[in-house]
Amino acid sequence: MHNRLIEKAKEKLSTTELTVAEIAYQLGFEYSQSFSRLFKAKTKLSPLEFRQSFN
Repeated sequence: MHNRLIEKAKEKLSTTELTVAEIAYQLGFEYSQSFSRLFKAKTKLSPLEFRQSFN
């Protein structure tokens, strides 16, 4: 389940201008910190670092 969330998050981070918090809420997280922690645990990058890798 987490892997599917991470894939959706990666897609949103790389194709939209939504903030990390907006993406977290869209994916069902109450707190963006929880989302960021999970994302970093799974990808070794923070959501912002992941997004910056596309620029």
